[in-house]
Amino acid sequence: MAHHTLKFGYSSLVDRLNRYPQGAPPSPLLYKILALLFSQKEAELVAQLPIKPFSAEQASNVWRLNLVTTRKILEELAGRAILVDMEQNGESIYVLPPPMAGFFEFSLMRTRGDIDQKVLSELFYQYMNVEEDFIRELFTQGETQLGRTFVHEPVLTNKNSLHVLDYERASEVIKTASHVGIGTCYCRHKMYHVDKACTAPMDICMTFNTSAASLIKHGHARQVDVSEGLDLLQQAYDHNLVQFGENVRESVNFICNCCGCCCEAMIAARKFAILNPVHTTNFIPVIDQSGCTGCSRCVTSCPVEAMVLASANDPQQQKRKHATLIESRCLGCGLCVNKCPHQAIKLEQRQERILTPLNGVHKAVVMAIERGKLQNLIFDNQALMSHRALAAVLGTILRLPPIKQLMASKQIKSRYLEKLVQMTDV
Repeated sequence: MAHHTLKFGYSSLVDRLNRYPQGAPPSPLLYKILALLFSQKEAELVAQLPIKPFSAEQASNVWRLNLVTTRKILEELAGRAILVDMEQNGESIYVLPPPMAGFFEFSLMRTRGDIDQKVLSELFYQYMNVEEDFIRELFTQGETQLGRTFVHEPVLTNKNSLHVLDYERASEVIKTASHVGIGTCYCRHKMYHVDKACTAPMDICMTFNTSAASLIKHGHARQVDVSEGLDLLQQAYDHNLVQFGENVRESVNFICNCCGCCCEAMIAARKFAILNPVHTTNFIPVIDQSGCTGCSRCVTSCPVEAMVLASANDPQQQKRKHATLIESRCLGCGLCVNKCPHQAIKLEQRQERILTPLNGVHKAVVMAIERGKLQNLIFDNQALMSHRALAAVLGTILRLPPIKQLMASKQIKSRYLEKLVQMTDV
């Protein structure tokens, strides 16, 4: 009976979260997680918030509360990193981020006493690592995914460097960000509480730009300058961590420094490799078999098990093995190149370049098209009966295979939509 009461109280919030392209599948565990992060009243209020960024005045109108009370509630939610607040023309603008990358991570990006982080970590672990529905839906729906891999810059040759664009370099994201914030790694913090964490650095989670500004303001991340940001990136390189960041070219909001054992993205990349859950770099490692000794260092360094040892088929040395790449699994990060003691692996360009959305708006719209949720962005908040009706009609149309294929075509996603986003300056 208690479960049904809890579910009823938070069901509107779950519906709201799932209107965004990156949702959270309903589950008894999800309701328990939300009950730790939100009071029931907060859940009811947040469920009414628009998907797009909004002002205190807009929230006041939606909630039918006076402006003073509304601002107090919004600041309280932003202070707990449930909402992200940003300054726009001297006014505070708020947005409810998706669960991931969003307020799920933020809840563990610092040690805090307002919630039981051990209990929360155990719930996260069960919801994501045991049930798996959340991770499968987050990383395998549609062609356009949440995040992309950054190339391991220390292994780039002069020739390769000519073909690496600025947005493909984690170092360039750090150098050009308006704010750089460092917090505790959500993944390893969670695993620490379930006694499964590795020894990789914990305080190395990177946020940038508007997200960083909000997290810094409310104490969920500490602000660092470019020099320290680059030092931490080098520390990540030294510990053989993969840079997994927001799948956009402009205004990247996060880069995680991922290990293969704790990181949700790396775990998803292994479990659901055939569905391409993480966008790769534009490189692929190529092995010089004549120089490979089968030492297995590339195998142990790969976070997604794309490198394996196979028989060298050498009649003179029947036990001899060499490294073999499972290309469909490979992220193109280049960690294997760095670990090869004989320089028998090098990076080469992929034949087809990977498409990366322009910015967060472009990414959200493309993901919504692919997942049949575009109507939720167009009829944001769906407050009017007419909006709900139109949203339902559009949702039905988008689920028809020919229309869905047309709307999700590469030309629509990459060229037409990108130009539209640039013209509207959103």
